Amino acid sequence: MAGDALLVGIDFGTSHIKAIAFTPDGQIAAKASVPTPTIYPQPGWAYYEPAAMWAQTVAALCQMTAQIDDPRRIVSVAVASVGETGVPLDAAGQPTYDAIAWFDTRTKPQAERLRRELGADPIFLRTGLSVQPIYTLCKILWLKENAPDAYARTATWLNAADYIAWRLCGVPASEYSLASRTIMLDINGLRWEKDLLAEVGVDAGILPPLLASGTGLGAVLPGAAAQTGLPAGAIVTTGGHDHVCGAFALGVTEPGSVLDSLGSAEALFLATDQVLSDPAVGHCGYSQGVHVSGGYYVLGGLYTSSACVEWFREAVGNKPDYAVLAAEAEAVPPGSLGVVFLPHLRMANAPHDDPLSRATFAGVTFDAKRGALYRAVLEGIAYEAHNSLETLLPYLPGTHIERIVATGGGTRNDLLMRIKASVYNQPLRIVSIDEATALGAAMLGGLGAGIYADVPAAVDAIRYTTRTAEPVSADAAFYARAFQSVYRRIYPSVREVHHAIAALHTAEGSA
Repeated sequence: MAGDALLVGIDFGTSHIKAIAFTPDGQIAAKASVPTPTIYPQPGWAYYEPAAMWAQTVAALCQMTAQIDDPRRIVSVAVASVGETGVPLDAAGQPTYDAIAWFDTRTKPQAERLRRELGADPIFLRTGLSVQPIYTLCKILWLKENAPDAYARTATWLNAADYIAWRLCGVPASEYSLASRTIMLDINGLRWEKDLLAEVGVDAGILPPLLASGTGLGAVLPGAAAQTGLPAGAIVTTGGHDHVCGAFALGVTEPGSVLDSLGSAEALFLATDQVLSDPAVGHCGYSQGVHVSGGYYVLGGLYTSSACVEWFREAVGNKPDYAVLAAEAEAVPPGSLGVVFLPHLRMANAPHDDPLSRATFAGVTFDAKRGALYRAVLEGIAYEAHNSLETLLPYLPGTHIERIVATGGGTRNDLLMRIKASVYNQPLRIVSIDEATALGAAMLGGLGAGIYADVPAAVDAIRYTTRTAEPVSADAAFYARAFQSVYRRIYPSVREVHHAIAALHTAEGSA
């Protein structure tokens, strides 16, 4: 192993783009973070201008490389990103349209049409995914139907990570973990689902070649090197889906281990050695995919986790300090004075496949002040994650949760971690790596550059410390009762109301 080498991982995330240089044992040598340039033109819509995506990535890389005494130490670069956003390019490599954000819900009609015309169960059996508006195929169909001129000019479609890698080295390609999030991958055959694409009238020729994660693509182009400060000789490799890269960095590959990755969204990641073929898994909204280290995974979780906290801070006004909110919530007993929060700010989470669901506060009384409402938000996040895991396990006979590894920015919320441990009634092993996603990408780059001999060698090389959040027995007992008697009944109780709200506003919008 080249001891003085540096491996760069780029994390194109929902809220920030991070460029981080790591030593081969996983220590951060330089780090920069810039806001993700998201535009919100109207409710339910969000997008990125491709030029701004690149400009912000360049800004992060420039800030990062400026901290390194000799940037020539950088031997590799790989990108991890959100899994569904794509950039359409014409034959000359110019964007034909903006990149629709992964969480944008304008594509609900396209998802409904896929369910109606192709069937959710056949799609699940072919791709391992339930049909959700966020997935890439829905975005391509939206473009085809709503911006036909842009679609007609589209020659290549690159996922966000693939787009940044292409800007760095000039080679268009994708890999299996990102392709797993498109509804366009044959999950059993590991190839693009050309027959499915033909059925919906999408040209499979716009999709790039598929390669394994950590495959070398080419050297950083001179122009990109001049813009970013990266050395022109550094190898660019295929990267991966952000949560899958995080699991790789933390060695979460064996059945029985769970990665709870807490960011703006929250992923609950279980590694498996087979594809689940029971369509009921898809009915529940769980997804499957290919692990960057080989094998497969099943993914549950929350579309909004830390995003719920940020929404709450905005909603109550003046964005109160985290410590102030935590102190107020600490003064409130478990159960939040009867207030319960359903964290469906964007849509329902697995095991509920319902794009029309909305967030809900229930049980609010005059006694519930800001601290009680904030604690209810944290408890709702914990309940929702527990519900996702508890419902999934029966589809994995013989699998028991042996350990839960927590990572990501959300782990800095100590109160949330303690609540989660009690709701899970299991210790949370919180790792010291805040930037597991970028580290996983950097490790893939190291594989492509020959820094690591193989995947086990890469995982074994990483050094980090951990702390543990332990469940409080009395709190765990209360939460177990509350979860069964109250929380699991909230969504079924409000589902029809939320659907009525959606129908009302759809009718108003078309009037």
